[in-house]
Amino acid sequence: MAYILTALLTLAITLLTLMPQMPGPAGIPGLDKLAHGVAFAALCGPLAWRYPRMWRAVALAALAYGGVIEIIQPLTGRAAEWGDLLADGTGAFLGAFTASRLGSRKFGGA
Repeated sequence: MAYILTALLTLAITLLTLMPQMPGPAGIPGLDKLAHGVAFAALCGPLAWRYPRMWRAVALAALAYGGVIEIIQPLTGRAAEWGDLLADGTGAFLGAFTASRLGSRKFGGA
C-alpha cells in the first residue's frame, strides 16, 4: 500500500509542477514554498512510515526527484527555482523523519 500511495502522490506532484502556469495575479507570498514543502513531506510519508530505517534514503530520493522537476520545468514554460528545491528538500526530510518515528512505533524498528 505504501508503494501505491507514493506512486499516486508522485503522479500528482508531477502533474501539478509541470503543468503550465495560468496567468493571473501573484498569490500569497511564501504559499508556493509551503505547498512544495507539504507536498514533499506527504510524498515521503508512506515509505518512511512503512520502512522507518530507510527514511534518509526516502528523503534523498524525493530530493533528487525535486531536482529533476526543477530541471524539466523550463521545458514546460515554468521557471526553475532554487527556493522550490530547498522547500522540497526541507519537506522531504521533515516528512520522512516524522513518518519514520511513527512507523518505528508501529513496526518495532528504529
